[in-house]
Amino acid sequence: MRSWKSLFVLIAVVLITDVALGQGCSQCKLLAEQGSELDEASFGSNINYGILYLMAMPYIILLIMFRKRLVSLAKSLLKKA
Repeated sequence: MRSWKSLFVLIAVVLITDVALGQGCSQCKLLAEQGSELDEASFGSNINYGILYLMAMPYIILLIMFRKRLVSLAKSLLKKA
């Protein structure tokens, strides 16, 4: 009986979290609202720039975190060549 209760609680938490956090990013929402006033070509380019901006952030963070390893890797590759 206890496993059913924990399963029910888990499903409820997942469903509530999905509704609460599934609203989309604010930048995409802003661009979509602004794009409705403009022509289609500018809306498409604006939303693409927003997506690229959001995708670049994790890579920049990883580069900052692992910069010493990347430099040592580059030095070892240059030493072999």
